[in-house]
Amino acid sequence: MPKRAVDLVIISDVHLGTYGCHATELLSYLKSIKPATIILNGDIIDIWQFSKRYWPESHMRVVRKILKFVAEGVPVYYLTGNHDEMLRKFADFNLGSLQLANKLVLPLNSGKAWVFHGDIFDVTMQHAKWLARLGAIGYDTLILLNSMVNWCLVKLGRDKMSFSKKVKARFKDAVKFINNFETTCAELAIEKGYQYVVCGHIHQPTIKEMVTSNGKVLYLNSGDWVENLTALEYHQASWSIYQYNPHDTKDTDIEEADSLEQENLRDKLDVNRLLELLKAEG
Repeated sequence: MPKRAVDLVIISDVHLGTYGCHATELLSYLKSIKPATIILNGDIIDIWQFSKRYWPESHMRVVRKILKFVAEGVPVYYLTGNHDEMLRKFADFNLGSLQLANKLVLPLNSGKAWVFHGDIFDVTMQHAKWLARLGAIGYDTLILLNSMVNWCLVKLGRDKMSFSKKVKARFKDAVKFINNFETTCAELAIEKGYQYVVCGHIHQPTIKEMVTSNGKVLYLNSGDWVENLTALEYHQASWSIYQYNPHDTKDTDIEEADSLEQENLRDKLDVNRLLELLKAEG
């Protein structure tokens, strides 16, 4: 099956190392595309909640697939988020076509894109980080419980449901936070003269034009791979949101060994040990 060419792919909030991460689906998506550039916009590896007791093979395969892109010379930008903030001390690190940074300005055909995770606009992150971490644990637990409920619903022939989306829609403060987040991003991007502002963090896939008294900007959010299973794609000067559909990708070898090259990468990279070292540095 031929791979689909994409000029730019932006993925965020994968949360590898947590129960809610849909690593198998992400791997299937990555295997179905041929990207010219990849931006990993924060919270890819969830160092906050990382545990040696939970690192499935599917999570490791996502890491190996990303490294395979790097080995092939595809430019890969890893922008740090709050759940992988320990990597911020290594910003501006380069390894081949892999570049670690906190933010990125990317020239495109029709303007400049300002790309960053977005946690800098989260008041809880700035003033009560312990509360944010507690919330992350609660969110992961909610997603795990939601997965169990959805399994039962499917067995009963009923539609799946999202606890998190219902909570966000029900509480006005959550809706207000999202609106304020988007407005703040847009206003700063307009002030700086960018045509696009691209974030993650709030797990809300979006493409919309934001207009203020000072101008306009296209606000984009890549969503996540916990609930929405989405990515941003830029191809032939046009933006779109990709949402995973099992019928769109056909990956017959997910359950098999990827390739000899990927097996060699497995030997070279021990993620468990790497993250332990990062925690020790923190």
